[in-house]
Amino acid sequence: MRIVVTGGAGFIGSNLVDTLLREGHAVTVVDNLSTGKFENLLNVKDAAKENRFNFLHVDIRDDALVAAFKGKEQDAVIHLAAQPDVRVSVKNPVLDADVNVLGTLNVIQTAVENGVKRFINTSSGGCVYGEPDSIPVSEDAPRHPDSPYGVSKQVAEEYIRYYERSRGISCCTLALANVYGPRQNAFGEAGVVAIFIGRILAGEECVIYGDGEQTRDFVYVDDVIDAYRAALTSGDGEFLNIGTGVETSVNALYREIAEIMDWDLPPAYAAAREGELEHIALDAAKAARVLGWKPATPLREGLERTVEWYRQNLRR
Repeated sequence: MRIVVTGGAGFIGSNLVDTLLREGHAVTVVDNLSTGKFENLLNVKDAAKENRFNFLHVDIRDDALVAAFKGKEQDAVIHLAAQPDVRVSVKNPVLDADVNVLGTLNVIQTAVENGVKRFINTSSGGCVYGEPDSIPVSEDAPRHPDSPYGVSKQVAEEYIRYYERSRGISCCTLALANVYGPRQNAFGEAGVVAIFIGRILAGEECVIYGDGEQTRDFVYVDDVIDAYRAALTSGDGEFLNIGTGVETSVNALYREIAEIMDWDLPPAYAAAREGELEHIALDAAKAARVLGWKPATPLREGLERTVEWYRQNLRR
């Protein structure tokens, strides 16, 4: 297949691109490199020589996005590019909506105009639901986003369903839990696993916001990549949770990472951040039925792999 991956130089996107290229697909990456890094794409050299890889340094909101499609018969789009930070969305909801709503609209409109038949969207499996009534939360639960980020993801989803109904493009949305693994930014504001590992490797104290008893559903990046691969050919018209269904508190996560890294300094605590959920975990039974997908990596194993990658690769 010929596949456009927006946000393909990012953490999830670059891992996905590596897998797609290994499987023989042709990939065009669209990324403005605001959070993604071109160094994440160093494994594409052989595919580039075979004309199976192309990189377009473009923002998804720009008209220049059409260059990813013109003169190419693209079969599918996997849309990962986003403003992904809840705290940024609270501080600047206009920016958040500009990227996550208007940017998504530009991508799917351009895809439709250029004959793309398959569109895989990425949503947030926590933020679109808000604080759930019961856990793990399934796809038929009410969606009451508690942050502008969650709102923008939900609005974008409504537009995608409109295009599916009116323009005939086949769409599937994957609502991701808290994804972790190699290449996540260890020095950013989001991605607690990477941040903890990065600070411990630097010999620095880790900070937990709130009391640390808030829970998340941590899913390993390789398992998430498998869900995208399955969604290329399955899940028409579906909104699917991609998670483990298991709650892990931030305190428990810290203890697990500290044990793996032989670290005995306790964390510091700071005030909870606005817009953050207290508890979330996703019921992925529907993804098992529709995609044949289940998470395969236990948390301890995924953390050990992630720690080893950062030990080998982390640079400030």
